[in-house]
Amino acid sequence: QVQLVESGGNLVQPGGSLRLSCTTSRINFNIYTMGWYRQAPGNLRDVVAQITPTGGTNYTDSAKGRFIVSRVNAKSTTYLEMTKLEPEDTAVYYCCADGPAWHPERYCGQGTQVTVSS
Repeated sequence: QVQLVESGGNLVQPGGSLRLSCTTSRINFNIYTMGWYRQAPGNLRDVVAQITPTGGTNYTDSAKGRFIVSRVNAKSTTYLEMTKLEPEDTAVYYCCADGPAWHPERYCGQGTQVTVSS
């Protein structure tokens, strides 16, 4: 059974930093584009950042300059380094694995809560 497990969510003050991790199992991690998404109460789930199997990255405008997505293929793990956090970043953060065109599977984790508040 494929598993994606997020960790690292916490309560942090505005301006603070957090590092989220997403560890996967039972997938060929190296062929999946890994994405971080977030969902605040009453909102749709939105993409935050993505990283391709070869390390190419994409960020939503609100994440540019503050967040960094990375991956360690040998550990089947992806990370989201978040800095300069704002109350508007409060949400449940999910990671998802999207397969290539010839293997179009998607798997997502259960999420980790990030709360930015003083």
